[in-house]
Amino acid sequence: MTGARKKSDFLCCGLDIKSYLCPVKINKQEINPLKEYSNYNYFNNMNDKKLMNLAADNIRILAASMVEKANSGHPGGAMGGADFVNVLFSEFLVYDPENPAWEGRDRFFLDPGHMSPMLYSTLALAGKFTLDELKEFRQWGSPTPGHPERDIMRGIENTSGPLGQGHTFAVGAAIAAKFMKARFEEVMNQTIYAYISDGGIQEEISQGAGRIAGALGLDNLIMFYDANDIQLSTETKDVTIEDTAKKYEAWGWKVIKIDGNDADAIRGALNEAKAEAERPTLIIGHTVMGKGARKADGSSYEANCATHGAPLGGDAYVNTIKNLGGNPENPFTVFPEVAELYAKRAAELKSIMAEKYAVKAAWAKANPEKAAKLELFFSGKAPEVNWAAIEQKANVATRAASATVLGALATQVENMVVASADLSNSDKTDGFLKKTHAFKKGDFSGAFFQAGVSELTMACCCIGMALHGGIIPACGTFFVFSDYMKPAVRMAALMEIPVKFIWTHDAFRVGEDGPTHEPVEQEAQIRLMEKLKNHKGHNSMLVLRPADAEETTVAWKLAMDNMSTPTALIFSRQNIVNLPAGNDYSQAAKGAYIVAGSDENPDITLVASGSEVATLVAGAELLRKDGIKLRIVSAPSEGLFRSQAPGYQESIIPADAKVFGLTAGLPVTLEGLVGAHGKVWGLESFGFSAPYKVLDEKLGFTAENVYKQVKAMI
Repeated sequence: MTGARKKSDFLCCGLDIKSYLCPVKINKQEINPLKEYSNYNYFNNMNDKKLMNLAADNIRILAASMVEKANSGHPGGAMGGADFVNVLFSEFLVYDPENPAWEGRDRFFLDPGHMSPMLYSTLALAGKFTLDELKEFRQWGSPTPGHPERDIMRGIENTSGPLGQGHTFAVGAAIAAKFMKARFEEVMNQTIYAYISDGGIQEEISQGAGRIAGALGLDNLIMFYDANDIQLSTETKDVTIEDTAKKYEAWGWKVIKIDGNDADAIRGALNEAKAEAERPTLIIGHTVMGKGARKADGSSYEANCATHGAPLGGDAYVNTIKNLGGNPENPFTVFPEVAELYAKRAAELKSIMAEKYAVKAAWAKANPEKAAKLELFFSGKAPEVNWAAIEQKANVATRAASATVLGALATQVENMVVASADLSNSDKTDGFLKKTHAFKKGDFSGAFFQAGVSELTMACCCIGMALHGGIIPACGTFFVFSDYMKPAVRMAALMEIPVKFIWTHDAFRVGEDGPTHEPVEQEAQIRLMEKLKNHKGHNSMLVLRPADAEETTVAWKLAMDNMSTPTALIFSRQNIVNLPAGNDYSQAAKGAYIVAGSDENPDITLVASGSEVATLVAGAELLRKDGIKLRIVSAPSEGLFRSQAPGYQESIIPADAKVFGLTAGLPVTLEGLVGAHGKVWGLESFGFSAPYKVLDEKLGFTAENVYKQVKAMI
């Protein structure tokens, strides 16, 4: 079904649309009039094309002027994409201007963050930014940074910049929306919009995003591809030869090709995409890079690489603003007709929201338990879990202990979604899967996301779920493959998104798989995120590597309670002997603590995380036979430990103490805890292929070597 419907399409027997609630068939498709009234603008006349072009030109003027004033930025793409965002925001996007965090809103995810001037300018027309704030583009303390940073209250759903991630967040948000709709029916019926550029199409992550969206039949996802054929340093034809439309069609997408600078074509494509009930839609909009731009001599500056990543400059800027109908002396202006257009949209949204809230109120009255659950899901509160009831087997691999916890979470945390990159039976996320079922096209009643072999895509989809809200996502794979995920981890940390990253097979003890699968430097890389502060001054990530099964439960509790940053949970493949009886595992919440059985007034302090703690315990038995007094410290999180009061830190690892550290990663992993006068035994090379017990012997991760190294320090 294509084309815009009219209000009369929803009238029956003389009843007005607002009172006619029965479903009706139009062109053989069943329509719920109230939902359609709320979700579409078919009761409005189409805005005049001349007015729409003027509004797009206004966005172009503002975008180019922001870059010009900052003497930094990317004007060309913003100018080319102005028509699409104008149609979307002035006619289609459904949200509550007075309650931007309303959970049922449509979401717009921008992938090419360098096109931020386009987004800021459009949001300024919608009343979310002032013209003075646009003038402060890319300046210190400004709300208009060079690439957009998530700010729901101002209408920015995601931080974007690294190409490919933004639209993959949208895929995750569309999954989240399907999850919510399966549980909360018509009150969670939003559309997820994404905007992607040639660069995003080229980034490898687009393959994973396209494949997953098509496989899951995300018909609530509409993506606009700004196909302008121009990149920063070349034309796209020099680097891209495939048929993009056929590629997406092969993945199961509906593809619509249009003139991306034609408001009528954009509107028609969006209407057609909204009517699609089986597939995600890709709208390929052929646009003009730097649309309306003119050079210093007055000739066209359109479709030119030079406009991509630099201000237009001098007379070229002046000529461009004049060509677009603006005043170069006063470019930061909203045309009266454009202000009226967006005021009209604000009034429409007020009417739409009144209907939406009425539907929600009626639904909540009929479904009080679901309504309470919906509110809880979007509250951002840590879930309530009966941690005391979780019973762990002794001396098991921490990945197995994690599976036990996940089994409990699957039954107690109804809004948790767990994902795996085709490793669920090995990373033991199947502990969760066994209590639910995986998402399938047309069925989102389960809570498991089988991402296939696509670690970065999986991570970004989980971030998108969290960005959508209402869902607590976790995703698992082997620790060595965290290398694929680091760009997403960084974005999660920057946006303060509480995704739980589950990484198993944590060290060279992967054994026979050899160095390709044995993480060495990965722990040091991830732990750097605990040292990096976010904009609130907090550790940007929580990293936990538990010492045994019981400490794994505590680590998971810390992860689930952490709703302000991402969490890394690093688990072993091999079995680990439990720490000594009487160990107070609750102290793990402080990041590092003294293990039970440690001596008073020790001669030396031994520090480790993960399975190496058990190795220290075994080595201590040998050392005590020589009369050496020892303190053993389990340090699952240096970041948490460094967040404790100085007095506590000193009580655990005194500054003047002799300290020996043992790590299966790079020695630098523990050097911050051991100090300049201590010693770390770590791995300074890639691993080797052999059974893990042989590797322990060959590489010195044994009680005997602990004894030898400590004796040399005493």
